[in-house]
Amino acid sequence: MSPNRQKAVSVRQKIPAHRMPPPQEALPAQAFPAISAPSPPVSVDISSLVSAGSPRLLGVNQEHAEALAEIDGNLPPILIQRSTMRVIDGMHRVDAARIRGEEKICAQFVDCADDEAFLMAVAANIKHGLPLTLADRRTAALRIIQLRPEASDRWIGKIAGLADKTIAAIRRSEAGSIPQPDRRVGRDGRVRPLNAAEGRRVAGDLLTANPSIPLHQVAQDAGISLRTARDVQNRIQRGMDPVPPKLRLPDDVSPQSGRSGQAAPESSRADAKRPAGEVDFESVLHRFKQDPSLRYTETGRIFLRWLHSPRLLKASDWKEIVDFIPSHCAHDTILIARSCALSWLALADELDGRCKRMNNLPQGL
Repeated sequence: MSPNRQKAVSVRQKIPAHRMPPPQEALPAQAFPAISAPSPPVSVDISSLVSAGSPRLLGVNQEHAEALAEIDGNLPPILIQRSTMRVIDGMHRVDAARIRGEEKICAQFVDCADDEAFLMAVAANIKHGLPLTLADRRTAALRIIQLRPEASDRWIGKIAGLADKTIAAIRRSEAGSIPQPDRRVGRDGRVRPLNAAEGRRVAGDLLTANPSIPLHQVAQDAGISLRTARDVQNRIQRGMDPVPPKLRLPDDVSPQSGRSGQAAPESSRADAKRPAGEVDFESVLHRFKQDPSLRYTETGRIFLRWLHSPRLLKASDWKEIVDFIPSHCAHDTILIARSCALSWLALADELDGRCKRMNNLPQGL
């Protein structure tokens, strides 16, 4: 046996079973539902194949190709993009066939776009064969983010063989050069808002406008899970904000204190001196002014003007405005109303005390 052949056999013996080519093609169909199934295996001229676009930064590993060349029998078919003859999966098998002196190789064709071919190449080399290196996978993940910025971190992580937190870190590091959509497409194909609070607020508006709407329709229209839709419904029925405090943005007001719950800056520590029950009106009103459901609707603008007007409030006044208040604004409006009520009560108590003291003074003073 020649030295090269001995080396190839030695390398082959070191290949774990999970790194050998699979007994049959392993196209990740659940990630590519729009791609047609591969064609039946056919014989293809090796000279007609194109090797460009591999996710491997260093190209083919020659020792691995030599080890495959020593395997008795036929290797599984390679996968080829029909329109370009590009090898999506199987370049080591192609090189193994060349080492054997073969001119043809068994292959399957798939009809797909160039970006889909790259995604399939990455996914296939994660599942079997010589594993992609960490550098290969991180580079591939960055390219996938550029190709599919709307894809969720878990979706990309599943394709690239990385944790979703790693994908999120890569996305943040390239934030200046990659689009940052406000919605993401998950592995199940569903579109969800990037900010979970947004979906809850939309669901809250839907349930307020039509309390009898089916929850599955709320979940679909708001881009949230059925479980989340049910939680939103329960919170609204209890008179609570549909968005829990932990999901609110940093400038959102919490139910307990009217603040975000984060450490207050030096300039705002005076807020802690407010009497119990008093609300930071400016903060709440500022957030209301930024709310699209209030800014861009006639009823919402009426509500904003109504809040800004000092008034002597009668029951008939609030009955005219209550239907204009979006569900996700209800909790903050409750805080404002109760705070104002406490302030009026405090004023009434103070004046009442002064009147009583004056009435008890001796005459002539």
